[in-house]
Amino acid sequence: MKQKIFMYLFVFALLLVIFQYANAKRIFEDQNRKLENYKEKAERLTDSLNVLQDEILNLSHFNLERNEDALSYFEQDGYDVSSLIPLIKDEIYSTNEVKGQHPIVPYASTEGRKMLINTVKLLNHKWFIADFSDGVYWGEVMVNYYVNEDKTVDFELAESFLYPFD
Repeated sequence: MKQKIFMYLFVFALLLVIFQYANAKRIFEDQNRKLENYKEKAERLTDSLNVLQDEILNLSHFNLERNEDALSYFEQDGYDVSSLIPLIKDEIYSTNEVKGQHPIVPYASTEGRKMLINTVKLLNHKWFIADFSDGVYWGEVMVNYYVNEDKTVDFELAESFLYPFD
C-alpha cells in the first residue's frame, strides 16, 4: 500500500512538473513574441526619427541660426549673435506699432484694420521673409535688413505679394 501511495505521489509530481513546464514554455514564448514586436516597433520608430531629422535638416537650411557663414559675418563685426538675433526680431515686430502705413508692408489694409507682421524667418545675415495680415488680406514679404553699428536695424523691401481674396 505504501508503494502505491508513492507511485501516486510520483505520478502527481510528474504531472505537476509537466504542467509547470508547459505553462512556463507558453509564458516564455509569449514574452519572446512581445519582445520581437517591441524590437520591430523600435526599429520603425528609429527609422521614422531618422527621416524626420533629415527633413528638419533640409527645412532649416535657410536659417540664420544654422548658417555658420552668416553667423561668422556678424561675429567678425563684433556682435554677440545670441543677443543679436532676438534684437533683429524685436525690431521687425516693433514695426507693427508704427502709426499709419506699415513701414515694411507695402499694401494698405482694409478699413478699420492694420497690416501686421505675424511670423518672421531670418534666412541669413541680409534677408528675412515674413508673412503679414490684417485679418482679411494676407501676404508675404522678403526684406533686406542691415544692422548698424549702434545696433539699430534698417529695412529695405525686396519683394512682396498679396494673396488674392476670393
